[in-house]
Amino acid sequence: MTTAFMLRTPAPPVRRSGADPRVRWLLAAGWAAQVALRLWLNRYHTMPVANPDETGYLLAARWLAGGAGADLSGSTFYQAGYALLLVPIFWLTADPGLAYRLAVGVGAVAAASAFPLAYVLLRRLRVSRRAALVPAFAAGMSPSLVVFSGYALADAVLPVIVLGWLVALHDLVADGPGRRRVLAGIAAGGLAAYAMAVHLRGTVIVAVCLLVLVAMWRRLPRAALIATLVSAVEGAVAGDALNGALQAALYPGGPRDLSGLLLERLTSLEGQAWALSGAAGQIWYLIAGTWGLAGVGLTGAVALLARRSAPLVPRVLAGALLMLTLGIAYASSAALPDEHRVGNFAYGRYLACVAVAWTLAGVLVLLRARRLPAGAARPTPDGVGRMTLDGVGRFAPGGVGRFAVGGVGRFAVVRHVVAATGLPAVVRHVLAAAGLLAVTGGVTAWYAGDRLHRHAFIAFDFPEVIFLTRISDSLDLVAASLSALALLACLAGAALVRRPAMLAAGVLGLIQVAFVAHLAPAPPAPGPDWLPAPSPPGRVAVEAGVKWNIWVPLSYRVWWTDIERFRGTPPEGVCTAVVPQDAAPPAGWTATGARHGWATWSRC
Repeated sequence: MTTAFMLRTPAPPVRRSGADPRVRWLLAAGWAAQVALRLWLNRYHTMPVANPDETGYLLAARWLAGGAGADLSGSTFYQAGYALLLVPIFWLTADPGLAYRLAVGVGAVAAASAFPLAYVLLRRLRVSRRAALVPAFAAGMSPSLVVFSGYALADAVLPVIVLGWLVALHDLVADGPGRRRVLAGIAAGGLAAYAMAVHLRGTVIVAVCLLVLVAMWRRLPRAALIATLVSAVEGAVAGDALNGALQAALYPGGPRDLSGLLLERLTSLEGQAWALSGAAGQIWYLIAGTWGLAGVGLTGAVALLARRSAPLVPRVLAGALLMLTLGIAYASSAALPDEHRVGNFAYGRYLACVAVAWTLAGVLVLLRARRLPAGAARPTPDGVGRMTLDGVGRFAPGGVGRFAVGGVGRFAVVRHVVAATGLPAVVRHVLAAAGLLAVTGGVTAWYAGDRLHRHAFIAFDFPEVIFLTRISDSLDLVAASLSALALLACLAGAALVRRPAMLAAGVLGLIQVAFVAHLAPAPPAPGPDWLPAPSPPGRVAVEAGVKWNIWVPLSYRVWWTDIERFRGTPPEGVCTAVVPQDAAPPAGWTATGARHGWATWSRC
């Protein structure tokens, strides 16, 4: 039994994070450290390796900057939103090597920005300055932000967009001045529309944003509601026009069309089995790849939504993030063709954009479960008050006043006898996360069967799993799950101490550092380039029999002209022709090189 005597006094207003210059300096220093870490980690990235994705984005940026394009007809369409960020690079230099290294720098800067955004989001959720800094910094080093920031991929910026969108959504829904809510609506709608221009996953963000507006239309000020709608619609129209122009220029024969496959999946039992099992595999990877924290966050979000007495704003954010996660997992799996690779069944890249948000949610659930044990003192009956628990973190159920446990805070607890330690609450969340991990992993293993071993295992698809299992050529679902749960147990144990915020965040930071050390690259082995090396300024043509993994990256290397395609004899006026390796040069042409399935002819 718990007894508590409380004195109520007005709570002081919450100061914004920017009001303290020390916090600004810490945020700036932390952001710079995260940028430097990524630049060091990716120092050997000199040319695209994740093809055709990286090349598709780089070619789009170069064309948007006024440079040479390419004919990528029949390939996946790589949208213009992310490429817009790279356009200034191609105004500065035409050298493909330097441009790529600068693109990696852009990814490092963008991904490092997740740290200050995570801090702002935690502050919005009533976590104190000191308690928010370390978890935000640790979350900023999440694998989803470290791995993809080293490549010219939209995945380097999508997690930051999602965090910014959640902050804007919070400010839109929360009570506040009308002007602030209008600005938040413009930001929420604009970020959703920009995400839609970056990748098809952004379409789900727009859909969820509109669903939130529909659900909240009676509670939102009319001006904020209109501002959000106008921002989202105008941004979506502008993004669609830009993508249309890019598609007409670089995909004159049309991009790869998956609409027929998507329709078949959505309208057949086998297609639904593929989509749902693939979504389960993505959820499994999301939980394992966040060391179990996403599982804690997911189960905590469901519990929050089921509790109608919970504050409105956290419920809206939890519901929006949950819908976004499930929508991306299902839609991406339904549209994913069977490429006979293990990543068809368990894949982390599509949900990497929400991994950081769920990592933060998992940390918050663990810490608050520790601080609100069964039988401990509760908030005042009117449901108001800021809660300062053990002096490390705060959250407000929705009003004024302050409530403190353990004699900390303006609401002094004169007498407080804790009858329960909080251990059951933390354990319940960990067990729920373990159950979700087991269920999603079991569904994945049951549906995929021996295809998990027969199909191609691509290491690029499984960076977190390889870290968990130390197996780089196959997927071991059980070993990865057990390793993730072991790390989650360490995090949960840290959340049970008297001052859990710093220790739990420190444990998370140590895990992230270990992952970074695991990724640390060795210097590349010296040797000749594996691609042809035509010389400017002559025209370059590629024979139709040359494989895509040669001519697509070559389209980026050849910066001075569009690569032409031909069958049979090279066109007149071409200086360099790239052909299959066993082809013999016709009269007037000279063989100048051959390697890895290609040969080059020259007549200039």
